[in-house]
Amino acid sequence: MEYRKIGKTEMQASIIGLGSEGISGVSSAEVDRVIGCAIDHGVNILDCCMPGLEVQKNINQALRGKRKKMIIQGHIGSSATSGQYDVSRDIGTCRKNFEDLLKGLGTDYVDFGMFFFVDTDKDFSLCFEDELLNYVLGLKEKGAIRAIGASCHNSEIAGRIAETGIVDLIMFSVNPVFDMTPVNSDIYEILDNTKLKENYTLAIDPERLCFYRICERRQVSITVMKTLLAGKLLLAEFSPLGKAMTASQCIHYALTRPAVASVLLGCKSEAELKDALYYLEASDAERDYSQHIRDFKGTSQFGCLYCNHCQPCPSNIDIAAVTRYADIAELNATNIPPTVMQHYKALERHASDCVSCKQCESKCPFGIPVSKNMKKAVTLFGV
Repeated sequence: MEYRKIGKTEMQASIIGLGSEGISGVSSAEVDRVIGCAIDHGVNILDCCMPGLEVQKNINQALRGKRKKMIIQGHIGSSATSGQYDVSRDIGTCRKNFEDLLKGLGTDYVDFGMFFFVDTDKDFSLCFEDELLNYVLGLKEKGAIRAIGASCHNSEIAGRIAETGIVDLIMFSVNPVFDMTPVNSDIYEILDNTKLKENYTLAIDPERLCFYRICERRQVSITVMKTLLAGKLLLAEFSPLGKAMTASQCIHYALTRPAVASVLLGCKSEAELKDALYYLEASDAERDYSQHIRDFKGTSQFGCLYCNHCQPCPSNIDIAAVTRYADIAELNATNIPPTVMQHYKALERHASDCVSCKQCESKCPFGIPVSKNMKKAVTLFGV
């Protein structure tokens, strides 16, 4: 394993780490296997953004006697409403959820207290210019957190977070599709640049490149989420690149961005983790992703990432699950696999329960047309 220093702290993170979304909802035995395998292979960083006692207790059990071997990112503002993923800036709610996190993990501290999902001007103000900041600084002073970080999907806001001088770490979405899809630019114009073949980094959205450079200048490290684009980059049928990348290519792309310390992957099984760890053995040729970028003829629409930031749903729909099953079914629309249909129909709420309030769309950091996706699911599954 290779390790990289995190910000101005003395902590060193393994270049491959774990996210908690993959191990949320799997058995405690599987969590034991995944985390045990990770530690055995030198993985020493884990993000725990998921609210809910079950996954926290499973992590607690898996880390029993090994807590000091793992750097934990614990989020402040991640909460659950009616059992669904949500975000809160209420100081009382944040305090209770953070105390519950420590209790669930069976520890008296986390290594990084992460301001959760800071994507808008309002989020920034509530986190860095209000009582929530004083609460987090207080946690650091008394040792409940060793350092401060934040999670973000917006490069402009992320740059402002880095400039505060408060954080040592930002968890940020990094993959070639995100990097090469400027919000306010014509992607085809950029990709037609003849210099692209000489230096593919010219295709990166200038705002995102600016964020990376700010982090380097301010000595703020990045831990990466959405490295595989929710697995879509691994499948030609789903990838905006039009061809499949390997996990090693995706990981190498993220690790070659400025200021990146670690790539956090939501592995839900030991097999998925070992596939990611193969990166450490991969040759330069196996890691090379440049051809995918030179050939990229994508668009800015990359589809749902199943991240659940759109939750909670007023109709209690598990939006990520509905969309995931619909995406799979769409590949076989004339002959939907029975198991996919069964899994979909086993959900407590279906796409037909959607009232098109579009609250989810206002929360989605990627601008996904959720209401449209719900209608597609109804067409595919009939309910």
